[in-house]
Amino acid sequence: MQKIVIIPTYNEKENISGIVTAIFALQQQFHVLVIDDNSPDGTAQIVKNMQAAFPGQLFIEERKGKQGLGTAYIYGFRWALARGYGYIFEMDADFSHNPADLDSLYEACLQGADLAVGSRYVKGGGNVNWPRNRIILSKGASFYTHLITRLPVKDPTAGFVCYKREVLEAINLNEIKFVGYAFQIEMKFAAWKLGFKIKEVPIIFRDRTYGTSKMNKGIVKEGIAGVLYLRWQSWFKDYSNRLKKTESSNFSSVSNEVFAKTKQ
Repeated sequence: MQKIVIIPTYNEKENISGIVTAIFALQQQFHVLVIDDNSPDGTAQIVKNMQAAFPGQLFIEERKGKQGLGTAYIYGFRWALARGYGYIFEMDADFSHNPADLDSLYEACLQGADLAVGSRYVKGGGNVNWPRNRIILSKGASFYTHLITRLPVKDPTAGFVCYKREVLEAINLNEIKFVGYAFQIEMKFAAWKLGFKIKEVPIIFRDRTYGTSKMNKGIVKEGIAGVLYLRWQSWFKDYSNRLKKTESSNFSSVSNEVFAKTKQ
């Protein structure tokens, strides 16, 4: 119960089997939790069919509808914390993140980082097969985020991350407001504001081969507004206090059914 990789999915039938198999092929004792938002293409059933091959290692939680990336990860964080995992990873299903890099993120945390970020914009990192407009948008978002928030992370929108459980235990997840890619910025900002050490690990990000990107104008708008919101909130003295977990905050908004399974 040391390491678990959380993979949110919506219509990833072309990728999910391959990414799960690749993670277990590493033979590094990773567990995998898929959070599926009622994918109409049958993604969840593919995962269920694979569970017999990976008993006690592959898990799936199904939600009733498409509720957003951020809520999927927070659901997964709570699930993993309740089951005692020490290192909790975020990862995309579409092979844009190389499973082989999971161990580099884990090693960064073993060597002192509280939060390890798979980064495209540190030495050794980069993008492959991305259209030029996406690269400009991504780099622009990173520059904009740093300019406004002063967050000392070169790739703040990165979604390939390893958290020590202490980080997620400390953050009041009920105060995380965003559900799109601004969620990634907000989580890093929260960890930084609470004094946790963030380490960026170089990765090569590859554009998906199969399936459809979830990027849209709404996500971009949320990111622009979200960065301004974070900066505005950080000016208030009680912001860091609101970020800190209270006795019941990490579990108050999750259904009892999820945690009833913890001891099973």
